[in-house]
Amino acid sequence: MAVPVIDNSSDAESASTEPTRSGWRRRFRPPARADLLAIGAYVLLGVFVCAKYWADIDHRVSSHLPTDHSWFEWLFSHGAYSVRHLENPLFSLRQNAPDGVNMIANTSILGVTLPMAPITMLFGPQVAYALYLGGALAATAATSYWMLSRHLVTSRTAAFIGGAFLGFAPGVIHHANGQPNFVSNFLLPVIVVRVLRLGEPGRWLRNGVALGLLVAYQIFINEEMLLLTALAMAVIVVLYAVQRWSAMRAQLRTFLLALGVGGGLALLLTAYPIWFQFNGRQSSRGLQDGVFHSWGEDLKAFVTFARDTVAGSPEVEQTIGLTEQNSWFGWPLVILTLVAIVLLWRGSLAARIAGIVAIFFTVVSLGPYLRFDGEVTEIPGPWHYLPTDLPLVEMMMPTRMALVVTGAVGVLLALAWDRVATMHQRAGSADPRRRGLSFVGYAAVLLAVLPLFPRPLPAQHVDAPPKFITSGAWRPYVPDGRTLVPVPIPSNVHGLSTLRWSALTGHEFPVPGGYFIGPGPAGEGMFGAPTRPTTGLIYTTMDRDEVPPITEENRQQALEDLRYWRASVVVLGEHPDAEVLQRLMTELLGPGQRVDDVWLWDVRPQVP
Repeated sequence: MAVPVIDNSSDAESASTEPTRSGWRRRFRPPARADLLAIGAYVLLGVFVCAKYWADIDHRVSSHLPTDHSWFEWLFSHGAYSVRHLENPLFSLRQNAPDGVNMIANTSILGVTLPMAPITMLFGPQVAYALYLGGALAATAATSYWMLSRHLVTSRTAAFIGGAFLGFAPGVIHHANGQPNFVSNFLLPVIVVRVLRLGEPGRWLRNGVALGLLVAYQIFINEEMLLLTALAMAVIVVLYAVQRWSAMRAQLRTFLLALGVGGGLALLLTAYPIWFQFNGRQSSRGLQDGVFHSWGEDLKAFVTFARDTVAGSPEVEQTIGLTEQNSWFGWPLVILTLVAIVLLWRGSLAARIAGIVAIFFTVVSLGPYLRFDGEVTEIPGPWHYLPTDLPLVEMMMPTRMALVVTGAVGVLLALAWDRVATMHQRAGSADPRRRGLSFVGYAAVLLAVLPLFPRPLPAQHVDAPPKFITSGAWRPYVPDGRTLVPVPIPSNVHGLSTLRWSALTGHEFPVPGGYFIGPGPAGEGMFGAPTRPTTGLIYTTMDRDEVPPITEENRQQALEDLRYWRASVVVLGEHPDAEVLQRLMTELLGPGQRVDDVWLWDVRPQVP
């Protein structure tokens, strides 16, 4: 069941694989230069996509998701802080003080931030973020190219096109806007290959151990993408069993033994982190009554060009881009995919499986009610029949199932080009008609994928933290065990700039609030910390651009909140709402003092 599942051979013959004593292996070994050229092109494309960040690395964040961008910069600082201080990376007290944040229950990408800690410490989280983002895109394309070229197609060009699509597809580029955990898919093609090789005779232990190590590491990069891959592989294995039952039955025992070894090893390596994720300090259950359960993919989105492609435009987001953009293939690629499924159906087992996977997960991605052109219809979708509190399902977005469709489409693209290349080679100069058809095939693939060439990610200017923060002038005011309270207090809506104070200073001081998922009053997952009265008063003042009447009760509550946060100093830097916020804090705490480029309230005498 190993390579035959992904082998691009006809039902009658296999031209590209042969059985050996150690299993199925490739006859043709591509030259190293072809691989290096492909990887080099992917790296250049990764740099190109991140070009607007590199243009001013210290003052640029995603203009699409600036809060998520800042959160991931904070995560890189968390990895560096954990390494520098030899602290448990599964938990942090540097945000949401004094309660802290369960890092493994959030998108902490510890499998990336910990190894990259030296880079973060040397060059800062902005450089680490941009370097990793472009590198993850290129690495995903490269491992996809490896999977395709070694196990599925003979044409290096076919593998290159498929790898480029899998690494830089519109849905992937959409997540590159502030969510690098969803572009960190470089282990997934390797995991897919390892699963498909579990049935190799005599190698159940080695293959199982390899799969277990890969799965364990992927858990520390992105659990959700691992879950989507597992669901896809389950469908693939079932489809293979239906179509190749005799081969499946012969390898079933070895497959199950290897799968047991892999699953057991992965569980052994990740048992404590997973336990801590669901039962450790600041863990939670679900997320705001299944808030994402209704986020299905819009049917029109599948045939629409995404904003961040050369054929796309920002206007489409005003109607059908209200949820995440996980498909957005454009109509030429959708037509090509359907045609490829039909034409390759009889001759390629891989194409049949990829086609069924694409169609199945397209349906699954539609959510509880079908959407079309931005409107939610009354037609129930597949998720309508699933309870919102079902474990794992309660945390998932149906629209992200479309990322599995992206994987299947990338495989079909490679298969289509490979079949055209084979036809072109066999035609020779004696058959001009078949050569002409092959050129039509090449043109069809290129016309479908070239409009999806990515643009550089949109970026916006962000001010650097105040000199008071970056110079370390805050140190005399914040002794160990106390917090620095930035105004506005960080949250998932307000305080983008103040969250970056913590990220860009290496987490040297803890802050209250923050941008994370933590437990609400009843233990349910919620964004950020439960709003305390003073936090709410700050946000109300910002939203209304005026200071509400302040009572003695408000002042006492402010001191109570500062006591809860173990505050030593309150700091207000440059901000669009700085004037009204200064008046508010003066009303609550009395006159502040100007220190460097901030307003400062030393509350240690009032909050011992």
